[in-house]
Amino acid sequence: MRANRNEYVDALMARRHNGLVKVLTGIRRCGKSYLLSVLFKERLVAEGVPEDHIIEIPLDKMEFAHCRDAVRLGEQVKSALVRDGRWNYVFVDEVQLTRKVLPPDVDLARIAPEDREDAYLTFYDTLNDLRQMDKVDVYVTGSNSKMLSKDINTNFADRGFQIRVHPLSFAEYCEAKRPEDKAAALSDYLVWGGMPLAVAEDDASARARYLVSLFDEVYASDIKKRYRLKDDYVLKRLIDVLSSATGSLTNPHRLRNALESVLKAGPSDHTVANYVEYLEDAFLFSEAKRWDVKGKRYLDYPLKYYSEDPGLRNARLGFRDVEPSHMLENVIFNELCARGCQVDVGVVDVGDRRHEIDFVVNRVPGKLYIQVALELPTDEKRRQELLPLRRSDDFFRKMLIVGRYGAPRLTSDGIVEVGAIPFLLDRTILDKALAG
Repeated sequence: MRANRNEYVDALMARRHNGLVKVLTGIRRCGKSYLLSVLFKERLVAEGVPEDHIIEIPLDKMEFAHCRDAVRLGEQVKSALVRDGRWNYVFVDEVQLTRKVLPPDVDLARIAPEDREDAYLTFYDTLNDLRQMDKVDVYVTGSNSKMLSKDINTNFADRGFQIRVHPLSFAEYCEAKRPEDKAAALSDYLVWGGMPLAVAEDDASARARYLVSLFDEVYASDIKKRYRLKDDYVLKRLIDVLSSATGSLTNPHRLRNALESVLKAGPSDHTVANYVEYLEDAFLFSEAKRWDVKGKRYLDYPLKYYSEDPGLRNARLGFRDVEPSHMLENVIFNELCARGCQVDVGVVDVGDRRHEIDFVVNRVPGKLYIQVALELPTDEKRRQELLPLRRSDDFFRKMLIVGRYGAPRLTSDGIVEVGAIPFLLDRTILDKALAG
């Protein structure tokens, strides 16, 4: 099984030699290491880069345990550089395993307590030093409790470029599995998702155990360590609540009430909001704000949360309540985000009633409104689904993603109608709609 993940490889190729550290981020176990050390490396070699000019430091392997020191990491890389006028490519995998180091000539006792942390050398210092060297191009992967998205933005600032990696999309899933029946493949994808090791596993029981284990053994554990939580019981219950509420309107107070019904003594709204932020920063859930289409403003609450992967969401709920229509909405949301779109939930007031547009999509060069429905069995259902699109009172493009198959067509009122499978497999459909 193999997915070439060409969009990510192309993104890395386009940013070679730009003087920045390229940082691959994303939920743990989504394939960042494989993308860098196998797929990107293969592309470089195919374009003529000698293999000895690709310096790989996989810090999770015992062979490179001595490099888990910020200073020794830099020394190891510099000793391996080939100085022949050609570019060297440095791959540091699991960079968060690197320990900070206190320089031998620094006396902490002479430094104010609030400034002592800055006295240490970290992997950020090492990577910044390497990126400034002539003909050295630096790429790293990182995750877990010591390196989440906010750390990268803060510590790299304008010295790094972040490439967000997602689980396998439906198109990548099909590339890897090569299914003859795309409709059956989509049904499977809505249940099992695109985490690479889950996709590669043929045994359903083993696949389910793997997905279930990720929360307890990886994700919750990482967050607990990072934020020094006494325990992760409330965090895990919040994950359950958010998983149940995927794609539904909610806010911290509603989430607190849901937790209180489970725990009998819920945390404060402030604590819930903090925990939700932790889960977002670990890439487990993404927030979609509500946009008042006619008022042209954001509404504070309620809002929606979507799971990074349908398989992870379903596993957390024991594969109960797997509602295909809701999971399709989640998959479309993830697809739009992976394609570089800003995605909000639209609100349209018609008379005294408030109607919802599933997604308000913004990406240069345009804006697009999207409704998603797995099926519209009656004319009345179709009318209800299309009403907010028709009553938005503007000239932005509109799209209805309905059913599994169905080539793109333009309806009499100017709405692009297309099946979910063509939309997910053919990126040009979205591109053309946004271009108007």
